[in-house]
Amino acid sequence: MQNNKKGIILQKLKESDAEWTNGQGPLSDIVISSRIRLARNIEGISFPSRADQVELKNIFDLSQQVIEKSSLFKDYNLLLLDELTPLERQFLVEKHLISIYHALKKQVYRGCIFNQRETLSIMINEEDHFRIQYLLSGLQLNEIWKLINKIDDEIEKIVTYAFSGKEGYLTSCPTNVGTGMRASVMLHLPALAMVGGMNDILKAISKIGYVVRGFYGEGTEVMGNLFQVSNQITLGLSEEEIIDNLEKVNQQIISQEQKVRNDLLSNSKSQLEDQMWRAYGILSSARIISSVEAMELLSKLRFGVELGIISHPDLATLNKLMLLIQPAYLQMLAGKDLDPFTRDLQRAILIRNKISE
Repeated sequence: MQNNKKGIILQKLKESDAEWTNGQGPLSDIVISSRIRLARNIEGISFPSRADQVELKNIFDLSQQVIEKSSLFKDYNLLLLDELTPLERQFLVEKHLISIYHALKKQVYRGCIFNQRETLSIMINEEDHFRIQYLLSGLQLNEIWKLINKIDDEIEKIVTYAFSGKEGYLTSCPTNVGTGMRASVMLHLPALAMVGGMNDILKAISKIGYVVRGFYGEGTEVMGNLFQVSNQITLGLSEEEIIDNLEKVNQQIISQEQKVRNDLLSNSKSQLEDQMWRAYGILSSARIISSVEAMELLSKLRFGVELGIISHPDLATLNKLMLLIQPAYLQMLAGKDLDPFTRDLQRAILIRNKISE
């Protein structure tokens, strides 16, 4: 890929707002986003972990054909991760376009296809040949399934997937065999976290085949009271059953969060208001702030907006801020590498400017 083309794509990506951050989806006061990811492999080609360079290039070339041959992909971008710096790859992670594993993996012909709205991305030669994912704001798993299923069918017109009538879609990791689907919902649960209710929820849902991860998925810590709830079982259930079950689990968690919020408003409103306005005060005046502290304070400020205690900024601004303040994103905006202290300075400036808009 020519450097000027890569530069144009990255520049547009720095300036764009991912549609899933718009805060306009169903139950968006608690649900940040919903996502479905499909693991797919091409018949007759080794999984990426065992593939040689010729096979990996073949997969990458096939992904280019998918873009070129289908009208569904006419406005899509393609990046070859080999040509990106570590900072640029981390930036794609922070944008939720690729996984941490994909960014750090030492293998040639890793790629990423994504649309202008940043709702759909396809990781090429990650753990599987294709990892197709779709994100929308709020609780919209059924809508996402309609959209991603259409994309999946379109790709299958061009390639033949590795599929078994008995096991389903064949994947590199045995836990993905079957539907190859991982569905997840990103929840903001400050009330449950405040009263110590998350441990009981984590124990309960783990017993029925669900897992909770952090802001960037597998292997990441929870920050800013953001919890990603996803299914673990992909075999023996249909895609519709996986989605229906996950939605029911999340509806129960949402109901518990809403109940605790009402209890806190009834019994501890002054204490809540104090925490939220203190967070607003620090964020609007701090000169130095780390990403960890910023995420915790943004969570409290978002909680205030969700409860109607604070009217400005809106949910969309706060969702976008949670991305903008991340280390790689900050450095991409600055156009150069920044040491940790300078990042803390720039982060504080960015937050002050956004909150005062």
